Amino acid sequence: MHDLAERIQKQDMRALARAITLIENDDDQKLELMSDIFSMKKNAHYIGITGSPGAGKSSLINRLLTYIRSLDLTVAVIAVDPTSPFSGGSLLGDRTRMNQHFMDPGIFIRSMATRGSLGGLARSTKDAIRVCDAYGFDVVLVETVGVGQSELDIMKVVDTTGLVLTPNSGDVLQIFKAGIMEIADVFIINKADLPGVGKLKATLEEYLMIVQPDGWEPPIIRTVSTENQGMPELWEKMNAHYAYLYETDKGHTKRRLQLELEVYDLIREEIWREVKLSIEQDQQKRSLLDDPDVDPYQLARSWFQEWVGKGE
Repeated sequence: MHDLAERIQKQDMRALARAITLIENDDDQKLELMSDIFSMKKNAHYIGITGSPGAGKSSLINRLLTYIRSLDLTVAVIAVDPTSPFSGGSLLGDRTRMNQHFMDPGIFIRSMATRGSLGGLARSTKDAIRVCDAYGFDVVLVETVGVGQSELDIMKVVDTTGLVLTPNSGDVLQIFKAGIMEIADVFIINKADLPGVGKLKATLEEYLMIVQPDGWEPPIIRTVSTENQGMPELWEKMNAHYAYLYETDKGHTKRRLQLELEVYDLIREEIWREVKLSIEQDQQKRSLLDDPDVDPYQLARSWFQEWVGKGE
């Protein structure tokens, strides 16, 4: 077994942080480490919190953390931030909103960059969740960047997805975009002390009547994170959804689909890495990229076919 995996199994917090760094940096040891980590999984509840910028996701998570800890449960938080296309870094501002929990040994907070992923999550996010599970946390919370439709990837990596909306913010239009509505297992109307809550709730209820969810029907929960309101009900509904996943055939189907998507993602990632490496190591191929008139479609087709022909 990988040394880091053994230390994580013994709940060494430094080993946990080190493992996530190796994963983010796509270290050569990553696949060996993750194979060992997978065998150590403890079935934590993976929860995703997503929504548009300004919806109050971080403040909501901050309050939810306090409530979950009051139940004597341990929590890991993966806060995913957008990556700069220039520096490769990210703002990582969510940690400042959760600073009251830094000294709590039952809470682990880690910020991660999207690394350019259009789906709002880096591939490494799923691996980081699994490492936190192997460590022994009861709950793993993932907060996504919240930039329009880029929330969609969250449904591939968590058990329960909470979609945070706010009254009179235009979010009601956002949820009708393809895919956004379907990712929600729980609708969270945050800042529910503002005008327009009734209208937003009625719109969500009308939409649910139209689509008639087959199986789990997403509940609509009102919260006011600034006043610490709605956390018990939110937690209750999230737990109810988790039970649904493990006690019904439709829940089993959803979990199987997630596994299938993850396998495809891993295969795609490995192919991309190998093809990219084969091109970067061939100076003749790289020189073709200096020609602004070169046909990128033909290059991509011929290089990929060449790579396949090598049997790599």
